[in-house]
Amino acid sequence: MKFTSEKVNELLGVDESFKVPDKLMSIMMNREQREKMFKEFLEVERDTSFDWFHEYFESEQSERKTKKQDFTPDSVSDIMTRLVGNSDTYFESGGIAIRHWWHDLIDNHNPFFYEPSDDYMVLEEKSERALPFLLFNLSIRGINAIVIHGDSLSREANNVYYLLNDKNDFLAFSTVNVMPQNKTTMKEFNVSRYIDEPIDHIEADIHMWRDNVGNKYDFAAKFIEKYSKLKGISHENS
Repeated sequence: MKFTSEKVNELLGVDESFKVPDKLMSIMMNREQREKMFKEFLEVERDTSFDWFHEYFESEQSERKTKKQDFTPDSVSDIMTRLVGNSDTYFESGGIAIRHWWHDLIDNHNPFFYEPSDDYMVLEEKSERALPFLLFNLSIRGINAIVIHGDSLSREANNVYYLLNDKNDFLAFSTVNVMPQNKTTMKEFNVSRYIDEPIDHIEADIHMWRDNVGNKYDFAAKFIEKYSKLKGISHENS
């Protein structure tokens, strides 16, 4: 395992593992710091076909007693991916989502001509500790995804994150955006109520997305464009 506790702590600049989730989340919400961190992690490991944090999170960050967390081995993820096929886009595990993305890529696409806009995922995550690792795993792979941070049963949500590869480039990272807390997004993502304060955070360059993707222009991208205009947020290098 390349990403030992010591190595992860070193890359994130912390001295103890309990500090990692907060530090990682802070970095994930800062595009410049995040992309610098990604490049440092990629110097250690370039194989993106599996969850680098699987063993690390299981040993250092899991909440098995309080939230009954456990982790799906890659072998089981592979079987589940094959069973559901390529039509399924809804996941409750980052590890399964990564394996699904990887198998779809190698089985159905030529990596040199693959367009990230061909794939779109929806994931749900309740754990505050697990969230930054999930956002990391999706963004570093350039995956387009909605991440609902909240309770799958009560539908109470902290916030809804939108990972968007606006360059539509297999080698590009996804931007990290937070959907506004209003009735439209509540209806779209089946949220009963929000329990955290809203976060104003839009990075995606919608003009770039439209130029690179064309007619594949989904609800969330349209909403980010509208929301950004209302908030007066610049799309240039945000």
